[in-house]
Amino acid sequence: MVKPLVYATPVDTREELTTGIRRAIDNINPTPLSYGGVPPPEDELASIEYELQEVEAKLQSLLDRKQFLQQRRDRLKDSILLKKSNDLANHNWSEKNFEWSNKVDNILKTVFKLDGFRPYQLPSMNAVLSGQDVILIMPTGGGKSLCYQLPALVKSGVTLVICPLVSLMEDQLLALKALNVNAAILNSQSSKQEVDSIQKAVLDNKSLLRLLYVTPEKLAKSKRFMAKLQKMYQMGRLSMLAIDEVHCCSQWGHDFRPGEWRTHLSEYMSFIVLSGLNRDLYYDYKFLGVLKSMFPEVPILGLTATATTQVIVDTQKMLNIQGCLVLKATFNRPNLYYEVRPKPSVQKECLDELADLLKVRYAGKSGIIYSTSIKDCEDLMQDLRNRGLRVGCYHAQLEATLRSKAVVATIAFGLGIDKPDVRFVIHHSLSKSMENFYQESGRAGRDNQPADCIVFYRFMDVFKLSTMVFTQQTGLEKLYGIVAYCLNPVRCRRMIIASHFDEAWESQDCNRMCDHCRHPRETKEVVITEYCRSLFKIMANAASMDSRLTGQKLIDAWLGKGATNLRVRDVKVPALSREMAEAVVAHLLIEGYLKEDFHFTPYSTISYVRRGLYPCRTLLYEYCLTFGLTLDQKRRQHCQKNIASQCPYVVKVFHQQTKLPHSHQLVAAKIVPRAPVTLILPHRQLHPRRNNRLKVVRRPTVVAV
Repeated sequence: MVKPLVYATPVDTREELTTGIRRAIDNINPTPLSYGGVPPPEDELASIEYELQEVEAKLQSLLDRKQFLQQRRDRLKDSILLKKSNDLANHNWSEKNFEWSNKVDNILKTVFKLDGFRPYQLPSMNAVLSGQDVILIMPTGGGKSLCYQLPALVKSGVTLVICPLVSLMEDQLLALKALNVNAAILNSQSSKQEVDSIQKAVLDNKSLLRLLYVTPEKLAKSKRFMAKLQKMYQMGRLSMLAIDEVHCCSQWGHDFRPGEWRTHLSEYMSFIVLSGLNRDLYYDYKFLGVLKSMFPEVPILGLTATATTQVIVDTQKMLNIQGCLVLKATFNRPNLYYEVRPKPSVQKECLDELADLLKVRYAGKSGIIYSTSIKDCEDLMQDLRNRGLRVGCYHAQLEATLRSKAVVATIAFGLGIDKPDVRFVIHHSLSKSMENFYQESGRAGRDNQPADCIVFYRFMDVFKLSTMVFTQQTGLEKLYGIVAYCLNPVRCRRMIIASHFDEAWESQDCNRMCDHCRHPRETKEVVITEYCRSLFKIMANAASMDSRLTGQKLIDAWLGKGATNLRVRDVKVPALSREMAEAVVAHLLIEGYLKEDFHFTPYSTISYVRRGLYPCRTLLYEYCLTFGLTLDQKRRQHCQKNIASQCPYVVKVFHQQTKLPHSHQLVAAKIVPRAPVTLILPHRQLHPRRNNRLKVVRRPTVVAV
C-alpha cells in the first residue's frame, strides 16, 4: 500500500502536486483489501491526516491573505485621512480676515485683558469657529484653555468642556468669574438646586451661560444629562465640545489619577509632595466616541500636552474624527533645565541631599516633589518637615472637605494653572513613562522664567514601578523609555524628549539647559558581551536549583555578594562599581536581553529577572555600552598613583553665595560625596587655594577639589 506523502512545498503549488500524487496512486495495482473489502483503519487514518493537513494549509493561506488585505486597507485609509489632515493644515488659519476676527480681537483685549495670542492659539480658534474638528497638542502652560474659552464667547449657545479633574474645573471657573464670564460646573458634588438651575439655563435661549464644565463620568453614567444634551443640540444651543486631556481616549495614552495634577499650598508651606505615579485610567473617555455621531454638526476640540503620533491617530479613531485638523506646537520648553541625579541607596543620605537642595538652591521658592505612592508621599513629607522644611502633601485619598478647604483658603498658591512661578519639579521616584514625566515636569516655569526639572534615579526603583504598570498594555515599554532617559550618559536630555515625541531638535536648541550640555562628561566604552554571558550563567544556575532571582539578587550574585549558592564559580566578578553593574543590567532589560517575570503573592507582586527573547547568537559579537565617568572616576583615572585621589573629598564653603556647580552646592561644612564625619577638618588646618571663598586641604585621606 502506498502511503500518502506530505511535501514541503509552497502553498500555491500544493494543490497541483496533490492531484498528481492521487493520479499516480490510482494507476498502481491495488493491494488486496482485508477486513472483507474495507480499507485497513491505519490507511484511512493516514488519508484523513493527509486531508486535514491540506485543509490547514489552505486555511493558513487564506488567513495570511486576509491579514495582508486588512493591513493594506488600513494603510490606505490612514493615507487618505492623513492627506485630508495635511490639506487642512496647509490652510492659513492664522489669518485675521474671517468674519469673526474683529470680535475675537475685541474679546481678547476687553474680556481676557491680553494683548496678543500665543503660538497656535489663533489658528485653533479660527478652525473651530469654521466648524472644523481639531486636535491641539500644546505644552503645559501654552494657553490651551483660551482656545475654547474665547470661541465660547464668540459663538452663541453653550460650549461643553469635558475635563477629568474637578479641581482644575474649579480653578477655571473662579478665573472666568473674575473676568465676568458666565460659566458653571456640573458634577457629583453639585447640589440639586445647582443642577436644576444649570439644566434650565442650557435650554434657555436668553441665558448668558457660555461654558459648562463636566467630567467624562457625567456623560457616561447620566442618561438624563445626555437627554438634555440632545435637546440642546436640537435647539441649536450646543455650540462646541472641548475635551481636555484627550490623549486618555487612546489605549496608548498615559494614565493618571485625580491627585496628580492639581495641588494647593497653604500659606505655611513652601514645597509640596505629590503622589501620582500609580495611576489607572480613571475616567471613561471611550464613551466620548459616541458624541460625534450624536452631534455631527458640533465641532470637537481635543486638547492635550503630550501625545505621540500613535496616540493622535488612535484618538482620532476613538472620537470618530479621522482626518481632522491636527495642530502641534513644539514640545521644547527652553526655560526648563533638565537634570538626572543618582539617588543614594541609603534613605537618610537621600533625604539629606533633598533637604539641602530645598534649603540652599530653592530657598524661598515654590516647587513640587513627586513620589511613587500615597504612603511614600506622606512619609517623605514628614521626613522633610523633621528637617525644618515647610512641606504639604496632596493626593487622591485626601478627604473632600480638606481638599475644598485648601482650594478656598489658598487659591493664590494653587499649583494648577494659577501657579505660574513653580521654580522646580523634583521626581523623588521615576515617572512611569516619558509622557507622564513631560506632563509632570511641565508644571514648572509656566511664567517662562528659568525652572529646574530634576529626577532622582535609582535602579531598584524600576522594579517597584514595573510591578505597578506591567498589567497595562504598554506599561513596561513606557517605563523602560524613562529608564533609558535616565541612563543615557551623554546625549542632550532635550534631544531624547524630542525623539520620543517625533520631533527633530538640534543640540544647540538646548542652550546648555540640561546637565549633559552644561557639564559634558567624559565617557568610556565597555564591551559587555561577557557580562551578559555571566548573567545568563548565574540565572541558569539559579534555575537548576529551582530558584528565581530578583534584580538585586542577580547583581549581588554577579558582584560576589549575597547568598553563596547563587554565585557561579567560573563567573568572574566584574571590575565595575555597583552603579555601573546596575546600568548594565538595566540596559539589558531595556534591549530585551533580560526580561522581568512577575509573581503574585497575597500581599504584593514580585518582579523576577530571567533571560529575554534575544537568541544566544547575538552574543557572538562584541556588544558595547557607553558609560559616563563621574568626577570621582575621572580623578582616579588621571591620578592612579596618588593615594589621596582614591579617597572622598571635603569642601568647606564659607558663605552660601559661592558659585559652584549645582551638584556641589552645599551648606557650610558639608561633605561630598561619601566621606565619614571624621574627615571634616577644623578651620585652622585648611589652606587657601585659587578661590578665596573655598578652603581645601590635601592629606593622605583627603583629596583637594
